[in-house]
Amino acid sequence: MISFKTLHILNKPPDHSRFRLCLSAIGPEDGLLLTENGVLAVTRRLGLNPERCFALSPDLEARGLSSQFSKEQTVSFDGMVGLTASAENVISW
Repeated sequence: MISFKTLHILNKPPDHSRFRLCLSAIGPEDGLLLTENGVLAVTRRLGLNPERCFALSPDLEARGLSSQFSKEQTVSFDGMVGLTASAENVISW
C-alpha cells in the first residue's frame, strides 16, 4: 500500500479559494483525496501524480462522475479509512 507524508482531504469545489490553497500545499510525498464537491475536479487536469490522487466513489456516483475517473483511483469509505491510516498527517480542507 502506498503511504503519504500528508493526506489532503479536499471537499471544496474547484472554484473555491481553499481548493487552490490545498493544491499549492501538496508536496511530492503527499496524497490528495477528493470528497463531496471536491470530486467535481476530476474533469480538470490537476497536475498531480495520478498515483497519489484519489476520489471517494460514493461522491463520484452521486454527481454522475464515476466514468470520468480511473477505477484505480476511486476509493470506498473503507478505502478512505485505509488511506487515512497510511498517512503520517491528515489535513481536511
